[in-house]
Amino acid sequence: MLNFVLCDDNQVILDRLCKMLESIFIKHNFDAEIIFSSTVPENILDFIKENNNVHVLFLDIDLKSKMSGLDLASQIRKVNKQVYIIFTSAHLEYVLIAYQYKTFDFIPKPITIERLEETFLRIIDDIETDYSANNFIRIDNRNTIINEDSIYFIKKNGMKLVFYTDNRIYETYSSFSKIEEILHSNFVRCHKSYIVNINKIHDISLNNNSISFDSTSNMKCYIGPKYKNKMMEVLKNDKNFTNNLDSINYSE
Repeated sequence: MLNFVLCDDNQVILDRLCKMLESIFIKHNFDAEIIFSSTVPENILDFIKENNNVHVLFLDIDLKSKMSGLDLASQIRKVNKQVYIIFTSAHLEYVLIAYQYKTFDFIPKPITIERLEETFLRIIDDIETDYSANNFIRIDNRNTIINEDSIYFIKKNGMKLVFYTDNRIYETYSSFSKIEEILHSNFVRCHKSYIVNINKIHDISLNNNSISFDSTSNMKCYIGPKYKNKMMEVLKNDKNFTNNLDSINYSE
């Protein structure tokens, strides 16, 4: 899912932008959602600092506040280098300045749905051009795209694959062989029915052959005897994993 955040000092314009975007999501059958919007730039900054799953950000430039949209973008780039930033403004003199903040697009106001749709499709095209560079994967034949960083593990359930992520569970008809072709090296087969994202692991119990994640997830997946040695060898050689791991428990 692509997560959108919107900021404009005018609540009427903000509401209209939300409705236009949602109609575009529906029109193109795309798995996207507006997860936060505000007229207060400080609220936007706090939200993005606390949530690493924001993918697209719409910013008005003149926010009638001590913090302009440009100031906000500068602060956001310190905590999120990858988010797509789209500026909206009636002041075209800001165009050149706006692109200093790794800006994806600048949409003049008043915003039309045609212009908004054009930008949305360009974002999708940019993601689809190189999934690996954006850490996104397409999991089905529809427009369901997931950020790999959000995945805890993938479970095989009959003819389906079930993706357990930070914010929801996705199901699709597919196979491990297909999905393994597009996953990054931080995904390891740990069981005949599980592929785990080693960057999400917090604890491993070799006694129970189970893997635990952060306390907020309350999820576990399991290690199969056929895959244990290979998986532990991968983990041993992964420095990032070693630094992030809380513990490996050999007994309970």
